[in-house]
Amino acid sequence: MAPPSATSSGQVTNGDSKPSNVVPHEPGISESKAKVQMPRFPGPLKFSDKYAERDYLKGRLAAAFRIFGRYGFDEGVAGHITMRDPVQPDTFWVNPFGVAFSLIKKSDLIQVDHQGNIIDGGEVRLLNAAAFMIHGAVHRARPDVLCAAHSHSIYGRSFCSLGRKLDMITQDSCSFHNDHVLYESFNGIVLAEKEGNDIAACLGDKKAALLQNHGLLTVGSTIEAAVFWFISLEKCCQAQLAADAAAGGRGHETVKIHDGDAAFTYKTIGTPRAGWFSAKPLFDVIEKECGDDYLQ
Repeated sequence: MAPPSATSSGQVTNGDSKPSNVVPHEPGISESKAKVQMPRFPGPLKFSDKYAERDYLKGRLAAAFRIFGRYGFDEGVAGHITMRDPVQPDTFWVNPFGVAFSLIKKSDLIQVDHQGNIIDGGEVRLLNAAAFMIHGAVHRARPDVLCAAHSHSIYGRSFCSLGRKLDMITQDSCSFHNDHVLYESFNGIVLAEKEGNDIAACLGDKKAALLQNHGLLTVGSTIEAAVFWFISLEKCCQAQLAADAAAGGRGHETVKIHDGDAAFTYKTIGTPRAGWFSAKPLFDVIEKECGDDYLQ
């Protein structure tokens, strides 16, 4: 169903010869011109060989860390991105503790089981305990999740100190319409299994969580989607912090997008495939800048 702003109760011609009460989502465009649809997004690669899929995905995960490094999402040794292993789905690959995002290669990644044991990977076999507690719980609770991303990005952690969810104030924020949660607890570094399970339970079937006084967490059915949702959520936090400050300074509030319009927009830009496709330029740029270094 079209949102409220996509319909009209008056006599609107929109350039057509006869009045019509059905108009496109963009006002002022004739119905005939509005028939041009968004192209169907391509999709991620499909593999019949699970070992070939593993090798490919490890390369994409290494690229994801390079992207996080490029965006400055590193904070000392904090932050982690995990990928469910297609060969052994009850295990996942993660960055070794203490290796800079911008230097990570495919061969550096370590494989961890759901008991926290490192069973394969590079020379540095140090596991961030918080990474295991959070991501292990998410991967166990969400079989649909291939990838989970978390770091202490500056605008994300700033916004998370407010103890509130995003307002729908921009088109981009509509990607998270009814698809993100607020985890209203902070008990220090996540070193306990219960805390990880609580975060996973709060996340539910959503794609993003605002961890109060902590930072952002995003998940996806592809590595690309999880990475794009994280970057987009970070920018949405930045936009809302700026907009709230500007509006508040004038004694006003930001203009919120109507719930129906936000839901309508979500169907185009908030889907898993849209997330995957939106990340394509990010991965293309990293490949161009890094060459095959991250694939070593």
